[in-house]
Amino acid sequence: MIPAAVPAITAPESPRVRAVSAYTDLSREVRTAGLLERRYGYYWGLFAALATTFVLCWVAFGLLGDSWWQLGVAAVLAVVVTQFGFLGHDAAHRQIFVSGPWNEWSARISSGAFAGLSYAWWSHKHNRHHAGPNQVAKDPDIAAGAILFVPSLTRDKSAPRAWFIRNQGYLFFPLLTLEGLNLHYAGLRTLAGDRTLAYRRLEIAIISTRLAAEFAAVAWVLSPLRAIAFLAVQFGLFGVLLGGSFAPNHKGMPLVPKTSRLDFMSRQVLVSRNIHGGLVTDFAMGGLNYQIEHHLFPSMPRPNLRRAQPMVRDFCAARDIPYTETSLITSYGIVISYLNTVGLKERDPFVCPLTQQYRS
Repeated sequence: MIPAAVPAITAPESPRVRAVSAYTDLSREVRTAGLLERRYGYYWGLFAALATTFVLCWVAFGLLGDSWWQLGVAAVLAVVVTQFGFLGHDAAHRQIFVSGPWNEWSARISSGAFAGLSYAWWSHKHNRHHAGPNQVAKDPDIAAGAILFVPSLTRDKSAPRAWFIRNQGYLFFPLLTLEGLNLHYAGLRTLAGDRTLAYRRLEIAIISTRLAAEFAAVAWVLSPLRAIAFLAVQFGLFGVLLGGSFAPNHKGMPLVPKTSRLDFMSRQVLVSRNIHGGLVTDFAMGGLNYQIEHHLFPSMPRPNLRRAQPMVRDFCAARDIPYTETSLITSYGIVISYLNTVGLKERDPFVCPLTQQYRS
């Protein structure tokens, strides 16, 4: 008599394994849809349009001479420089070319020669952000600074500093007018201090020449008062446009404790926020309004993010993965409210409900 086959005992699949499998399935769908393929025409066209506009701004600057109409040139220049910052961001994520060196040099040129930003500093900082978004002590974007994003950092401050922190939500957007100058300074400071960075002397030369040329041209053509106004509009608006595009993406979303261990998909989706809108929003935010899709697929070309968004949203909905999306104005309100709440020490670091579930 042949004994009956004993059914195999299969260990239940762990939540972490299921999450990894889910990301693999989503990646397969995205790749099959062709959303990871390069978009050379889009990026070459964008670079040509931005470079042409950049040159035309300075042509207009020379033709207008010492005039208050130059403030209009400064505003347009701020928009163009911001877009070059986004272009450098895309290249740093290897969204433009298949070749790594081509992407790196595109980022150096776009960021350094046009926007005055350091590729080496930005890529190192931004890669750490992507590795642990909104994770305490790991994400440099929530590290201690003028604005504090983690409640535990607000304790034991002097009276003036405590007042500032209590009102930091209301002060956040006015402070963004200084963000452009801060980004230039942070890049040059890092390049000067870290001798291990590749091509650091070249980047210092490119950025210094770019910024010095602007200051020299403005000082040569404009009267002192108009020169100050021109630089204030150009650098101030640049900081607002660039900082205002990054702020809604994670600020006010859950903070993840330093020791938490989450799978890649949960880590990227749960702390990211999308901003809905049309093509104008896509352009103004450089595609960063599709923050969830960008974090899941950092090398996905910017124009493909809009196409991937419905696919990712439906995928998350089918698996009960929280997918956050709101309007730009609402997101700014959330950021202000969150920062003021942090300043009042009423919010502790968020303990992700999936932390225990996915802990290995």
